[in-house]
Amino acid sequence: MPITALFGGTFNPFHIGHYEILKALNADEEIGKILLLPDKIPPHKSSSNLISDENRIEMCKIAANDFEKVELCLIEFEREGKSYTFDTVCELIKKYPDTKFSFVMGGDMLVYFPNWYKSEELMKMMDFIVFKRLDTDELEFSKSVEAFRKKGMNIKVMEEKIPLVSSTEIRNDFFNSNELLPKKIFEFLKEREEYAR
Repeated sequence: MPITALFGGTFNPFHIGHYEILKALNADEEIGKILLLPDKIPPHKSSSNLISDENRIEMCKIAANDFEKVELCLIEFEREGKSYTFDTVCELIKKYPDTKFSFVMGGDMLVYFPNWYKSEELMKMMDFIVFKRLDTDELEFSKSVEAFRKKGMNIKVMEEKIPLVSSTEIRNDFFNSNELLPKKIFEFLKEREEYAR
C-alpha cells in the first residue's frame, strides 16, 4: 500500500529546507501522496509573530504546485484551538481508514517528540519519516533513533540531508534571505510586504 506522508509545520515562512523535504518525499517511490498541513495555532511556538493565515496558506499552495504528489490539507483550520498532531492524525484516520500514514519530521524535532501531546499514542498510530540536517551529529542522531525504535517507534531515516535554515533569521532580515527561500515564495512575500516592513 502506498504511504501518505504528513508534512506539517508553521511554514512562517516556507523556506528551502521545507522545499528540499518535499523534493525528497516526492521522489520516494514508497510514497503515493504527501499532505501539506500548515498549523493554525502551533502548540509549541508563540503565534504572535505569525503572518496571516491567508499568506501562509498561499505559500503552501505555491510550493504544492511544484510537486506532483503534494496536496494542501487545511484540516487544522477546520477546528478551534491549538493544532495538536494527535488530534489531526485521529481525524485523518477516521476520514481515511484504509490509508497508511507516515509523519514527517526533522531530526531536531525527534529530540522533543516525548514532549508532544499524547506522543506514546502517536507512536502506535503511524510510522515516522525523519530527515537529518546538514549539521546533524551522526552518532547522537543514531543513538536517538535507536532509543525511539526500542520504544516501538517505526522510523524511516531519509538519506537526503536538509539545509540548516533559521525562519527567525529570515523574518528578521528578509531582503538578505532570498537565497533561503524558493524564488516564487520570495517574490510573493515581497509583493505582500510580509517580513519586509
